[in-house]
Amino acid sequence: MRHTQTAFFYFFSVLLSMNIFANIEMLKLDPGFKISIFASDLDQPRQMIESKNGTIFIGERSGQIIALIDSDGNGQADSKRVIADDLTYSTGVSIFEGDLYFSEIGKIWKIQDIENWLQKNSSGFPEKILVTQDLPEDKWHGWKWLQHNVDGDIYTNVGAPCNNCISENPQYASIIRLSDDNWEYVARGVRNSVGFDFHPETNKLYFGDNGRDWLGDNSPACELNRVDEDGLFYGFPYQHALNVKDPEYGDLKSGYDYVDPILELGAHVAPTGLAFYDGEMFPKKYKNNIFITLHGSWNRSKKVGYKVIRVVLDSSGDVVDTKDFISGWLDGEKVLGRPAAPLIVSDGSLLISDDKANVIYRITYKQ
Repeated sequence: MRHTQTAFFYFFSVLLSMNIFANIEMLKLDPGFKISIFASDLDQPRQMIESKNGTIFIGERSGQIIALIDSDGNGQADSKRVIADDLTYSTGVSIFEGDLYFSEIGKIWKIQDIENWLQKNSSGFPEKILVTQDLPEDKWHGWKWLQHNVDGDIYTNVGAPCNNCISENPQYASIIRLSDDNWEYVARGVRNSVGFDFHPETNKLYFGDNGRDWLGDNSPACELNRVDEDGLFYGFPYQHALNVKDPEYGDLKSGYDYVDPILELGAHVAPTGLAFYDGEMFPKKYKNNIFITLHGSWNRSKKVGYKVIRVVLDSSGDVVDTKDFISGWLDGEKVLGRPAAPLIVSDGSLLISDDKANVIYRITYKQ
């Protein structure tokens, strides 16, 4: 949809979505929290970012970048605007100094001063400027997550082009940083990270990693990792999780020391988004917790994942507890939704994209 929808039509679509996805009533949250539909009628929404004006930008894996506006502040988007389309796996979005950045498999683009453009233009598309096209084009694990650091460097992931393999191109199976037009290695030996964030106090990068398939229902675990030093090696494809030696590559001498994960998330749960809670709406005990969306399994006899967890850290940044925060998308073996990415917005609420139900949920707290 290229044109802005009227507030009435979009509000009606939200009501319709709430009827269609009545399973929202099946979702279980911590006491005091409420979940509602922020936006519906989307097409495989993944990563989200909020501008200073409160516009929510979403990367849709189907090939579009969307802008959502809640003009009356009632917690529901009342207008939707497509600002880029005909893209390939356009899952990653980030904002730096008013410019919107978004990803394809092998490219990163930007739109300058996006809010000013939205205010001045009621139709058409803004000019997109190519930032880089120096990334592999493989669709297998090709979807990207984008994040800027405080200096404006762009962090992204390059997944392995396989279930488990050794690639000649060193960009594969890594998290990399674009700084002054040069790629630098942040983490190596990372099979498929589709979510990372910086600790609000230490600024250390924490990232999820999806474990390999076809080693059984319960092995290996997906991971939560921390970057204490740039360029370290996290095991793939030689070692998985804490101590799972790969049956094909585990006996090879890789030349690397392996960094263990700080938390095993469970086999095949598929972490696809990660965000630190730095808002003020939730109770104090949630401050600096990590929210991780577990997209859910496919390579397992009984499904697991399909929930949002929160990870509690101590003052040193180590894990002290893990708790389910939202569950209920899995009803027996029936999948009702697939949480894809979290976003903490400026009012302190939490947005969760769902690329199966094609909605964005809004989670609020009231004591």
